[in-house]
Amino acid sequence: MSFLIFYSEFYYLCGVKDVLDILGSVPVTKETIASLYPDVSGANQKVSALERSGRLLRLKKGLYVVNPEWSGRRICTELVANHLYTPSYVSMHTALRWYGLIPERVSLVQSMTIKHSRKFENSLGSFTYTCVDRDYFPIGLRQEEVEGMFFVIASPEKALCDLICSTAGVNLRYKKEAETFLEQDLRLDMDALRHLDASIFQQCAAAGKKTQTIMTLLKLLEP
Repeated sequence: MSFLIFYSEFYYLCGVKDVLDILGSVPVTKETIASLYPDVSGANQKVSALERSGRLLRLKKGLYVVNPEWSGRRICTELVANHLYTPSYVSMHTALRWYGLIPERVSLVQSMTIKHSRKFENSLGSFTYTCVDRDYFPIGLRQEEVEGMFFVIASPEKALCDLICSTAGVNLRYKKEAETFLEQDLRLDMDALRHLDASIFQQCAAAGKKTQTIMTLLKLLEP
């Protein structure tokens, strides 16, 4: 007996009518949701009915999350991004905004992946995925938490490297060019920049693209 089926039966025994409560706001597959209703014939139809009633939100084909208007729990779009397309991690403008390094609100959730670049649109917004090399992918990743929900996100250093490597026309040869790009184009917090981890920039320079540009950024960390 699976973990979810056990708890769905436990909830029924305890008189809890809505087993969707055990899902919280974690994205789950159609099969997982169907397994919560072992006594219902046509469980897949049950999932479709839950979507039509607004209790489930479809993130993509076969992947759902409980509607926050029903669950009373917020949806973490960063966690959704991790589940929509795997393996992936949140990065670029989205991560820089998460850390408070740029002032602008980001309208889409940007991630990196080792798969083909993709874009998803759903009721929560737009989610983009940019392909990076397999050796470069794991550098500078960390886990962050929101209300008990954990997701994988780039460190500030990795997010900046991802943004630079994925943006056409950004080739910074001189320190002044780098300062202008960060201050005027990104509106990056320059005081925070000087406290970042140089070793992550060095790892990205060794494994990724635009080595010269990243090495130029390193000069801005020097005292």
